[in-house]
Amino acid sequence: MKMKHILLFIISVFCVSFSVRAQDSTKVVVDSLKMNQQKYGLRIGGDLSKLARTLFEEGYTGFEVNGDLRFSKRFYAAAEIGTEERDWNKDNIKATITGSYVKIGADFNAYQNWLGMNNAIFAGLRYGFSSFSEELTQYTIYTTNPTFPVETRTDPIEYNNLNASWAEFILGVKTEVFNNLFLSINLQLKRMISEKKPNNFDNLIIPGFNRTYDFSEFGVGYGYTISYLIPILKQ
Repeated sequence: MKMKHILLFIISVFCVSFSVRAQDSTKVVVDSLKMNQQKYGLRIGGDLSKLARTLFEEGYTGFEVNGDLRFSKRFYAAAEIGTEERDWNKDNIKATITGSYVKIGADFNAYQNWLGMNNAIFAGLRYGFSSFSEELTQYTIYTTNPTFPVETRTDPIEYNNLNASWAEFILGVKTEVFNNLFLSINLQLKRMISEKKPNNFDNLIIPGFNRTYDFSEFGVGYGYTISYLIPILKQ
């Protein structure tokens, strides 16, 4: 009889141990599945580089809001909207350019994340459009005739209702530094599609596009952004 109770006790201990191990194994599988879930949602942020330039660079004021929406495992719809005011003081010309811009497009994440990670090495395309004005505050008129002196004029000339559009290739890195909080750095290569120029003058700077050049239709830019992800679903 005593042996029977001992045998029943051993069997009970074995069954409890097996049950605990099964629960632990199930928990590991569930936790692994949770970690493997990808977050889908709306990410909204701003460009820190423009804020820094506004604070520390004389003659510059800028602000940009950016966002993206994940619609598949690797693709994101993306957009940026901003304003800029910049002074030009080069080549015997002084001017102030003021305007706003919007860029829309999509990004592709080429980085294969580990379990639970949401980082990105991304490439994307944008269509950009800017509306702006240009005020010429001082300019020098040159002449090849030595009889007439070089003339500098300071009567302001304002050109309104200017615009431009361009295509943009963007390449960047995005890292989740805290839960749902991201830092990103990117480089931008732009090509002009169209622009409305002032009469008898040129667009010196286009908000969102950057500086223009007489000999090239290309422009460059960069961004350093902070953004927060608002999760909508996980799968």
